[in-house]
Amino acid sequence: MRGAHALLHTLVDAGVDVCFANPGTSEMHFVAALDGVPAMRPVLTLFEGVATGAADGWGRMTGRPASVLLHLGPGLGNGLANLHNARRAGTPVVTVVGDHSTAHKVYDAPLDSDIDSVAGTVSRWVR
Repeated sequence: MRGAHALLHTLVDAGVDVCFANPGTSEMHFVAALDGVPAMRPVLTLFEGVATGAADGWGRMTGRPASVLLHLGPGLGNGLANLHNARRAGTPVVTVVGDHSTAHKVYDAPLDSDIDSVAGTVSRWVR
């Protein structure tokens, strides 16, 4: 079992059965793993603000956690307002943010950012 499958099975085991996603290339392993975990329903969105708003709305309507998959730090930044609102409302949302591989970090890619610091502003737990 690969890491993406393990993460998806962990989410499902914790009661998370929907993932609103605006993925990019760094999240393709996670996207591919979605096909192998039928208990997780993926919902593709065309913008991070839609994905985070839908996850917040799902959590508020159902009282169950939703997950959201975002592309790198800039994707997280695009969804930050909705994640802020979700935190203030106590909405259960699990946010998964892709990152560059460690081998690419030395090149300071244009979309590289300090995801932990940005996520910490709207999250109770960051890993």
